[in-house]
Amino acid sequence: MRRNRRVKLIATLGPASSPPEMMERLFLAGVDVFRVNMSHSSHELARELVFNVRSVSKKYACPIGILADLQGPKFRLGAFAGERVPISPGAIFHFDRDEAAGSAERVFLPHPQIFEAVEPGHMLLLDDGKIRMQVIEARDDRITAEVRVGGPLASRKGISLPDTLLPIGPLTEKDYADLNCVLDLGADWIALSFVQRGEDVVEARKLITNGAAIMVKIEKPSAIDDLDAIIQAADGFMVARGDLGVEMPVEHVPGLQKRITREARAAGKPVVVATQMLESMITSPVPTRAEVSDVATAVFDGADAVMLSAESAVGQYPVEAIQMMDRIAIKVESDPSYSSLVHATHVLPQPTAHDAIAAAAHAVADTVKLAAIVCFTATGSTALRVARERPGLPVIGLTPVHATAQRLTLVWGIHSILTSDPDKLSDMVRKACKLAFDNGFVAAGEGLLITAGVPLGSPGTTNMIRIAYVDDQGNAIGGG
Repeated sequence: MRRNRRVKLIATLGPASSPPEMMERLFLAGVDVFRVNMSHSSHELARELVFNVRSVSKKYACPIGILADLQGPKFRLGAFAGERVPISPGAIFHFDRDEAAGSAERVFLPHPQIFEAVEPGHMLLLDDGKIRMQVIEARDDRITAEVRVGGPLASRKGISLPDTLLPIGPLTEKDYADLNCVLDLGADWIALSFVQRGEDVVEARKLITNGAAIMVKIEKPSAIDDLDAIIQAADGFMVARGDLGVEMPVEHVPGLQKRITREARAAGKPVVVATQMLESMITSPVPTRAEVSDVATAVFDGADAVMLSAESAVGQYPVEAIQMMDRIAIKVESDPSYSSLVHATHVLPQPTAHDAIAAAAHAVADTVKLAAIVCFTATGSTALRVARERPGLPVIGLTPVHATAQRLTLVWGIHSILTSDPDKLSDMVRKACKLAFDNGFVAAGEGLLITAGVPLGSPGTTNMIRIAYVDDQGNAIGGG
């Protein structure tokens, strides 16, 4: 099923979108990847959701990606007497290891890692940043802080520490169990929460191996500090603007979104922009003008995908929200300024034969005015390199590997098609022309650029460019 846009759409599954008939409607409306949020999904529900996604994929003979999002560590306060207390600005407040019900002066903090790592001067953000405190004394059994921004505080609200590098990894016991579950189910991407440093991704890779691609959610200031190492270690990235906007000043988020998008693109790795993109459509059939501009900005920046969270999970208008994103993307990509803006940051190819082939494919296709670029790829790396160039024409990824086809559904501009490896060069050209023609990417008399590796069927050997033209039946009629 061909999309009329290059940016991909991700929808989070939830009560509003989990029924099979709604899932199918969302796919037809434009969803390329479904997100399973393990913070709210039991293993039984995850199995049901994955089964339903694969059923829709099979019905339409079209790869659909599955992104399994792990919860990660969550830090919460203990309980207060009366469940809610007033916290006054300028007051002194204590966090301790006493499990007794809290008051307006103190509360139980059941996380020894915080006591180990926090230092005077560090900020503490409570209840999604609504209440802010600064540490003035840190001991093994008590943290004393001055209230900078007060307000009502309820039991078991979250606590964030933007200045503190905590001595923990991104996976909890729950995450280990959830990870085993979603890997067994064949999830295509695993989203890691609470990544602080590149080493966290390296450790997660040892568990995931090649079972799925790793997407790092950039949501911690410490992750920004170690962004180069994280980009090198991960397969893809999500700009998690909600948590990022809690842990650092919100005015920093737009610039960081552009930086992460730019650096991920330079590395040839997909980047997703997420959180509150069409937030008003949870309860309204139309978005605000500001939300439309927000989605458009991500598309103009060349993000690989944009994602809906609550809008599709619990919203009243999940199909309308996807349709709106689809229309915004199509309009932006047809704007006269789109090409210049998406290429405003020049991406230099890496000094490898594969990257040189990808850059050459883009240049040749533009010069000769071809209809599409066809990449034969087993691992997806060839298609990723071509997509990194953001060519002005479709990229077709032909692969014999189901997992590769499904992972590429998240990548900018790539239309994944499952097909067997060609036996010889003439079969490669014939297959590329016929599939591109049948899927509406090339018309009679138009040409294709084909990239592949010789010997055929050998992963990691992309070393060839071929141009071919098609007749009115989709057969190859020549080339060079």
